[in-house]
Amino acid sequence: MSEVVALGAAPAVPAKGLRGGALGMVSSMVIGMSSTAPAYSIAATLGLIVLAGTGFKAAAFVLLSFVPVLFVAFAFRELNTAEPDCGTNFMWAARAFGPHAGWFTGWVVTVAQLLVMSSQSALTGRYTLLLFGASDAAGNRWVTTAIGAGWLLALCWLCYRGIEVSARVQWILLGVELAVLVLFSAVALVRVFDGTAGPQASLPRLDWLWPGGVSAGTAVSAVLLAVFIYWGWESSLSVNEETADPRHAPGRAAVLSTVLLVLNYLLVTVAALAFAGVGSEGIGLANEAGSEDVLAGLGGAVFGDGAGGKVLGVLLIVSVLTSGAATSQATIMPAARTTLSMASHGALPRVFGRVHPRFRTPTVATWAFGLVSLAAYVLLALISDNVLADSVDAVGLTIAIEYTMTALACVWVFRRTLFASVRNFVLRGLLPFTGGVFFLAVLGFALIEYARPDAGETTVFGIGGVAVIGVVSIVLGVPLMFAVHRACRDFFAGRRLPRGFVPRGGDRILSPHRGS
Repeated sequence: MSEVVALGAAPAVPAKGLRGGALGMVSSMVIGMSSTAPAYSIAATLGLIVLAGTGFKAAAFVLLSFVPVLFVAFAFRELNTAEPDCGTNFMWAARAFGPHAGWFTGWVVTVAQLLVMSSQSALTGRYTLLLFGASDAAGNRWVTTAIGAGWLLALCWLCYRGIEVSARVQWILLGVELAVLVLFSAVALVRVFDGTAGPQASLPRLDWLWPGGVSAGTAVSAVLLAVFIYWGWESSLSVNEETADPRHAPGRAAVLSTVLLVLNYLLVTVAALAFAGVGSEGIGLANEAGSEDVLAGLGGAVFGDGAGGKVLGVLLIVSVLTSGAATSQATIMPAARTTLSMASHGALPRVFGRVHPRFRTPTVATWAFGLVSLAAYVLLALISDNVLADSVDAVGLTIAIEYTMTALACVWVFRRTLFASVRNFVLRGLLPFTGGVFFLAVLGFALIEYARPDAGETTVFGIGGVAVIGVVSIVLGVPLMFAVHRACRDFFAGRRLPRGFVPRGGDRILSPHRGS
């Protein structure tokens, strides 16, 4: 029989020195949405989904991929209700499966954040130059790397200065980004319906939202591409200790973020498909020449060549630039807080747990993550654009592990109370388990796909560079964990963060470390 943790009030949120109550639910939701980089994510992925062979059914896979993400979002919400800690995945995996699993989950999440920072820094560097019409310089690796590095350091400083300032900037950046996307979609659809879009255009149809008629191989490739455009919404939970009503508001914000994201993605996807079509020539979305950034290729066609069109085209560039900046900032915040939480619970050296007495933000954790991100970005960018591109694609492997661990942790932590009510069974058991199994399968398919020599831009001993970079980055956590093991003995012995906890209201949660 498993040990029952004493019933009563939930354990108090550990005092880490962060500014409690600084954010409302809407601000948490803004942080979650910003982390996904909506404009850039759909711009960089939609063309690839079409090229996978989906055609107009690309919209169906954008919608279909949302479902398991929503299931995982429920797991995040339920776990946060039980124990809101800014360490999120690290904390919950440790509570469910023990300190080693928790530490390794924290490492995998950090790897994902480090790799995506390289992508977004490259993006902000390139689009800053495009904004000022310096298209030639935008193709210069040295110039874009320098500007991207400047953005990275500036955003680290912003995160260091305080959560309120960071949240206000997120509001502005996300507002600009979404406004331009809605404007782009509205103009494109109006031109389709009034017949001025051109011969390549097609009227939207409901069957675009159903994946029928697509081969199994195409469906798997499309899902692998589409599912990761949603990653980042969980950042709203990383600021839970700084949110009013930390047990409920961040979880609600996370679920609402995923819903708003799918609505935004569907609007832009349908508008782009309807206006550009899926041909392989010109502005068609199956044209490989424009597949890496479909919005840039469609801006002039949708808005026209007049003075107003040129202004709107510039705004489209601004939306992608703000998307990169916003997601970089919203990546630094959760990364620093994961490190802070690990240090607070004894899983990392104590120095990473320092909080600024005035700004109430993680100091060492913020700058450590920023400087390591800077070093990784500069190294990858200077080695090769191809290596940088493959390192970005490798993020998918880490995301799959993160979501699998969190979803299954939810089922395991609440396993003794799943049949206490229909709500418990569905929201704490069935949906999280389904989401976890889905992402476990995605991990397997992704490893097979990315290991093919022609899957990415590089190969290592005949194996695709994406798989090599992803696996090496993840496995590197094992020796690092043993390197800190001696300094963090209490944590790894389970004395600092014991397994099992009691959520609010006395719902019985069993500590699993003594058998069943």
